[in-house]
Amino acid sequence: MPAASARGMRHWEPTLVDKSRQVLTTGQVARICKVAPRTVSKWFDTGQLRGYRIPGSKDRRIPLAQLIRFMKAHNMPLDSLETGQTRLLVVDRDADLTGLLKDTLSKTGEYEVRVAESAFEAGVAVEAFDPHVILADVDIPGIDGLTLGRFFSARAELRSTQLIAAGASLTDSDRQTLLQQGFHAVLAKPFSIREVTAAVEQLMAVRAL
Repeated sequence: MPAASARGMRHWEPTLVDKSRQVLTTGQVARICKVAPRTVSKWFDTGQLRGYRIPGSKDRRIPLAQLIRFMKAHNMPLDSLETGQTRLLVVDRDADLTGLLKDTLSKTGEYEVRVAESAFEAGVAVEAFDPHVILADVDIPGIDGLTLGRFFSARAELRSTQLIAAGASLTDSDRQTLLQQGFHAVLAKPFSIREVTAAVEQLMAVRAL
């Protein structure tokens, strides 16, 4: 049986796969099964997980039906079958910014985005939403590396959550301090959508290892 670690259920309902999405990438399968992408590639290459390659490319695609068959055969709970979307929590009081991020990223189909305006709202959202990545404005009271580090280190199931700090007029010293305090990446405001997605994708790649 392939190695896979399933995170325990807490106080939310799992988001089931949209059945209109009949084909998944190896990255999406990796997030669903909570393993590294190379593990999914190994399952594919050994014939355990059936799929096909894109013509003229090394990219693999896994039909949803084959993933479900595979998960059942290896006793993987189907309630862990998620959308494969990246869950992003944005903590910021700028409604224009959060609205733009939510609308733009959600439309790609690759992200599920939720918004919080305070440290308290962020704490509630983390418990309910279980984000993969948090993008947080460090100018908000209670949003700092030391506070967040204590919060996440006290909860084993949240230790893989990736933290991105955002702030205006950050110096190189500020960046180093934030990284030392527990943030995994730092973005200076104003930033572009492309900068956000690049940072998120890089952290998701690290998270999957």
